[in-house]
Amino acid sequence: MKRTLLLFALVFATALTAVADKGMWLPSLISSRIKDMKSKGFKLSAEDIYSINKASLKDAVVLFDGGCTGEIVSEKGLLLTNHHCGYDAIQALSSVEHDYLTNGFWAMSHAEELHCPGLKVHILVRMEEVTDRIAAGETRDDIIAKAEAEGVGYRARVESMYYGNEAYLFIYREFNDVRLVGTPPSAIGKFGADNDNWIWPRHTGDFSVFRIYANENNEPAEYSADNRPYTPARHFEISTKGINEGDFTMIYGFPGNTQEYITSDAVSYIAEISDPTKIELRTKRLDIIGAAQATSPAIRLQYAAKHANIANAWKKWQGEVLGINRLGTFDKKVAYEERFRKENPDKAYLLDSLTAAYKRNVEGYFNYELFSETLRGIELQQVVRIARHPKLTAEEKQAAAELFYKDFVAEVDRNLAVAMLTAYEKLSSYCSEELKALLDSHGGAQGYAEWLYDNTALGTIEGFNIETIESDPMAAFVDAIEPIQQRIRAYTYRNLSNIPDIERWFRPYVKALMEWDKERAFFPDANLTLRVAYGKVAGYEYADGEYHLPQTTLEGIMAKDNPEIYDYNIPQSLRDVYATKDYGRWGVEMYGKYTVPVCFIATNHTTGGNSGSPVLNGRGELIGINFDRTWLSTMSDIEFDETLCRNIICDIRYVLFVIDKVGGAEWLIEEMGL
Repeated sequence: MKRTLLLFALVFATALTAVADKGMWLPSLISSRIKDMKSKGFKLSAEDIYSINKASLKDAVVLFDGGCTGEIVSEKGLLLTNHHCGYDAIQALSSVEHDYLTNGFWAMSHAEELHCPGLKVHILVRMEEVTDRIAAGETRDDIIAKAEAEGVGYRARVESMYYGNEAYLFIYREFNDVRLVGTPPSAIGKFGADNDNWIWPRHTGDFSVFRIYANENNEPAEYSADNRPYTPARHFEISTKGINEGDFTMIYGFPGNTQEYITSDAVSYIAEISDPTKIELRTKRLDIIGAAQATSPAIRLQYAAKHANIANAWKKWQGEVLGINRLGTFDKKVAYEERFRKENPDKAYLLDSLTAAYKRNVEGYFNYELFSETLRGIELQQVVRIARHPKLTAEEKQAAAELFYKDFVAEVDRNLAVAMLTAYEKLSSYCSEELKALLDSHGGAQGYAEWLYDNTALGTIEGFNIETIESDPMAAFVDAIEPIQQRIRAYTYRNLSNIPDIERWFRPYVKALMEWDKERAFFPDANLTLRVAYGKVAGYEYADGEYHLPQTTLEGIMAKDNPEIYDYNIPQSLRDVYATKDYGRWGVEMYGKYTVPVCFIATNHTTGGNSGSPVLNGRGELIGINFDRTWLSTMSDIEFDETLCRNIICDIRYVLFVIDKVGGAEWLIEEMGL
């Protein structure tokens, strides 16, 4: 085992010497990249990035709400992340009377900050390799239990790297008293909405402000009025000096999912089957929800977060398919695999085994994805599951139901059910006999869906009755799809390639690649663990003869401003500031005009989960908040091309400008040391 690990480490170290900006590097191993980083403008040391012996930049980065990143920017636990990362929490605090999504919210003191029930952030304590401990017989559960016993609020995970060739323990402090401090109106924080999503040039002020609270000992604690702002070991200093094309940039965050090493079989499935199907299904859902939102301000608010969550991946998948086709990723994979076969004839069986495993599992995984995109999206079934929950008291079930109905409209769900049941009936090969019987008894999916919503009593909270819910037809629907859920459970993995029957062949295949391809820069696929990526500020050639500059300005916002369109109807206060050019210290001369910088792009390798990540200059200072990629960059989860791939960043100067000139919350500017 030690010999194998030594060989693996040597191959890994050799690969790290390759000069390439792409990659999502484990911070504990970043010393292997420092020479290259310094050659491109980084001024700090590896220990400044990650250390367990002293405060380092890692102590200022948080995993936000289990799927985004945030950064601590003051000695009092002040936290910046994306507006879209805080969207669910902001919506949950909103009502028609207090519409924080539309109008924004700014606390003017600690006392005005709003507790966000259920919102948690995690700060990494340390990471360590545990490959040898697992090989020696120690279980992951034992490793996690020992780690969590080390401190108050400790939570731990053991994550596989390189398809199981390595394993790492990640220990976090979990904070669950998090409060909303400020958020711009949606017409700033979500400016352009779905139209501009994944697009450059971009003019979105995609940020929100929260604060972490702790107990009197500065430890994680449940919400209490007695809690006080958390004092971090480290917070980010902010630079307002601005950026220039070619400047070094580094991103520090929690990327969620990449598939760098998949074979041509997986690329074909993604580009030809999975993404096109999911795009079509989500188009139907978005059309239904969008039409309903247009009829009522209340419905618009109730379904705002749902619409945004559906739309984000929907548009990403479209760009992913376009990018894969534009780069010829499938053909490149085929050529790479043929070269591997030719130069490693004794290991060609690994590719044969992978191809056979994909063929065995494609149908099952497709049905898992299909179920997730159709039947799982019929919301009303959730109240049956609430009523049946074995660990909730009657009072807790009632409270959960009331929370559910707050953002539920039966007619919208009826229309979704008709569309999704119809699609499932047409496309699925896993439909249960129980569901088939229900569909057949009403002339098919549409007839059954209409009958179901005509006869259920659960359309409103008044119909929610734990004692009688089992006789409701919605309970029969839940029972009918349960066999399907049991059948697809074997395929419930992040990607098709992570199904054990496939992944078991990736472990020796990736190891073989690393031993063979000495010129390739190998890094572990993203899996929502802390990573470092670096690159530079750079424009790019979007199309022949069309070069996109790397920075946008306030003028671009004003050019799009339209009071008749919700997503482009900027606050009057922003119009007023623009009219007077009262930009204060945030105004700059740029592109021959006096303006405010808004967004910029860089070559950092990012993916979902990097939303909200701090973007740093060569001195480790915060210069922006990452929030998106350009549309044709979304294929970077599979193939990164630095000539085409760009991440989109909200310039920290625009963040501060909005806090100051729109929010009037200068006290936060002062707290950040500015």
